[in-house]
Amino acid sequence: MHRRQFLKTLAIGAAALAPIANYPWSSAARAATNRTTDLSISKRVLEVNGKAATVFQLGTADGKPGLVLDAGGDFDVNLLNHSGEDTLIHWHGLTPPWDMDGVPDNPAKLLPTGETRHYLFPVGQGGTHWMHAHTLQEQALLAAPLIVRTAADRARDEQEVVILLHDFSFKTPEELLTGLKAPGSGHAMAGHMAAGHMASAMPDMEGMHQQHMPGMAMPGMPAMDLNDIEYDAYLANDRTLDDPEVFAVEKGGRVRLRIINGATATAFTIDTGTLPGELIAVDGMDVVPLQGSRFPVSMGQRLDIRLQLPPGSGAFPILALREGAKERTGVILATADASIFKVVTMAAESGPVLDLAMEESLQAENPLAQRAADRTYALTLTGDMASYTWGIGTADGPMEVASGNRVELVMRNMSMMAHPMHLHGHHFQVVGINGKRINGAVRDAVLVPPMATVAVQFDATNPGHWPFHCHHLYHMATGMMSFVAYQNAI
Repeated sequence: MHRRQFLKTLAIGAAALAPIANYPWSSAARAATNRTTDLSISKRVLEVNGKAATVFQLGTADGKPGLVLDAGGDFDVNLLNHSGEDTLIHWHGLTPPWDMDGVPDNPAKLLPTGETRHYLFPVGQGGTHWMHAHTLQEQALLAAPLIVRTAADRARDEQEVVILLHDFSFKTPEELLTGLKAPGSGHAMAGHMAAGHMASAMPDMEGMHQQHMPGMAMPGMPAMDLNDIEYDAYLANDRTLDDPEVFAVEKGGRVRLRIINGATATAFTIDTGTLPGELIAVDGMDVVPLQGSRFPVSMGQRLDIRLQLPPGSGAFPILALREGAKERTGVILATADASIFKVVTMAAESGPVLDLAMEESLQAENPLAQRAADRTYALTLTGDMASYTWGIGTADGPMEVASGNRVELVMRNMSMMAHPMHLHGHHFQVVGINGKRINGAVRDAVLVPPMATVAVQFDATNPGHWPFHCHHLYHMATGMMSFVAYQNAI
């Protein structure tokens, strides 16, 4: 992608403003199978912390956000741009033909304001996915859920609750990026942790070996940088904990949380509180169920967590804890007769620092067939806070593949920030962590902490010139983006 697409100015003043949308995030499915659905990009006014902000809206003609589709059908969508700005949408988690992937100039052009573009391709199997701009417009909430439901999903006696997480700023994305690149700006100080203090920021992380965590900076090493932007608010379904969304649930019922980390630069840990959770899918792909109450989710990743509610009445906060900081957001599950108590936005303790402990324990329900890799690429993730320039180096030259190849990418992070690495057009399986071979989860985004090494494999079955990048928006915008190129794709 050309750098100009990331740095394009938001034309807020010229856009027609829509009223605040009513966001029924767990509404009934609006299936696009066997009919064309109109999906509109527009603007709206959102109130955050008592102040009005102009942000994007991405939803159907009836004003509802996102899409819910049926597995096995078609993604048959008219994308209408009514936003006042040229833009384009990436279907994150789906595997469309390359020319419908939604990355500007790769190969499709931006969709001009006032115009419509038709998309038609198989939607694939079920899963929790999302859609978002592949420009700085993503920071201005140009994102929405994209849920693909199976017949088994519809038949289950369980309630679905979709939670889309965001980090929000009243500054424009361009202003945020300028601040990150400004010499001596001190933007990283709030999220800058010396190695000796990192363990204290991670209370109650079961199974974590705090003395030797994967990715932790050890004595004598540089400090690890966690959060490089201090946002004005952290949102769950467009709301803060000062006015959270409350979902009515049944006593003794079962709930499936579909959680999407749509934040541009913030990782979270999902805390289910008093409700024991069962992680059943990551990035829309089933895993062997994993029990717990805290589950890490980095930018671009998704979690499906099943909850069993107790037989009595109650209110149950589902919280997203900001990594290495006290801010949090979330929603409330509540029975009809429950007293709902206020949950403050600032916790008493900082949220856990994400590592690879859970990743190492995940197992795919449907792993890739065992076979040797035809091509292996060793990648080095580089960058620093001072220059705010990030990159992906390859010792083996450009990542070129042929259809039918089994491809292995071995990522070594030599920077002091974690990077959630995302591959378009494919799902990969995590097969190695810090030199240990595993039979891990199948997913489309994996976290690579500082000084850690993560290996993934995928089958080259979707020809194109596919982006492979960090899902921290500002890392991608300043260089951490490469491509997997099929032979004769261009």
